[in-house]
Amino acid sequence: MQKDYTNEILELIRRTSSSLPKDVEDRLRASIEKEEPGSAARGALETILKNVELARANSTPICQDTGTPIFYVHYPEGMSTRKLREQIRAAMAEATKRSYMRPNAVDAIYDKNTGNNLGGDDFPYIHFEEVDADQPLVIELMLKGGGCENVGRQYSLPDNSLGAGRDLAGVRKVVLDAVQKAQGQGCAPGILGVSIGGDRGSSYIKSKEVLFSEIGTRNPDPKIAELEERLTKEANELGIGPMGFGGKTTVLDTKITGMHRLPASYFVSVSYMCWAYRRRKMTVKGDEVEYD
Repeated sequence: MQKDYTNEILELIRRTSSSLPKDVEDRLRASIEKEEPGSAARGALETILKNVELARANSTPICQDTGTPIFYVHYPEGMSTRKLREQIRAAMAEATKRSYMRPNAVDAIYDKNTGNNLGGDDFPYIHFEEVDADQPLVIELMLKGGGCENVGRQYSLPDNSLGAGRDLAGVRKVVLDAVQKAQGQGCAPGILGVSIGGDRGSSYIKSKEVLFSEIGTRNPDPKIAELEERLTKEANELGIGPMGFGGKTTVLDTKITGMHRLPASYFVSVSYMCWAYRRRKMTVKGDEVEYD
């Protein structure tokens, strides 16, 4: 009989909503030192970190926009995905009742909020990936805010208006264009998830998947890793700064993944994540549950 993990998933949601991961908080704290004392940029970062501390201490949401819940479930062979889906949805409804989550699921046709963060089969979004039977159950959660989601962009190369061809030089141009267009509306400093290739749908999905990795994690391809570092550096030279107030911290990190594509298509998708980079993971090993 499959165990009920509803309470454990509820705790995963609470932690994700109220406690920023250490790698994100560390990068934000390091960014303060790059900004001028007394500047609006430094003040914004100091306010952000005070908010992070209060949210963790009080188990309250880091941001009033608790975002779209995106679950990635790596389940051992033989486990019921139907039951896991039911448990995730039950945990999400309870988390909303306890105010760990804000009711965010709005029917786009009738403009009606369900009140419990459940909407059809696609809210929350749950992706299942089967692993070997002897592997642990791993559930990852990311909360993707609406403000940063709104400034995500997709480009079809070549883009003559930007002088961007079908190569990594063209990718660099469109990613920097996305950051420039976002300005402070994406709640900078942000993290960029970039996917090169695929079709329109798969490209956007992969641009979010890559955001599940820790800050500082580089693509194993040295050429792509170099581009990740360069884009972060050049984005920070745009002078947009925290919340668009100006300064040296516009982007905390850039993550890039590549996909195969049809010869006729060359898509570049940019998923912008705000400073409230909320992602957590739970791992079930036997009767023990670990949270990262």
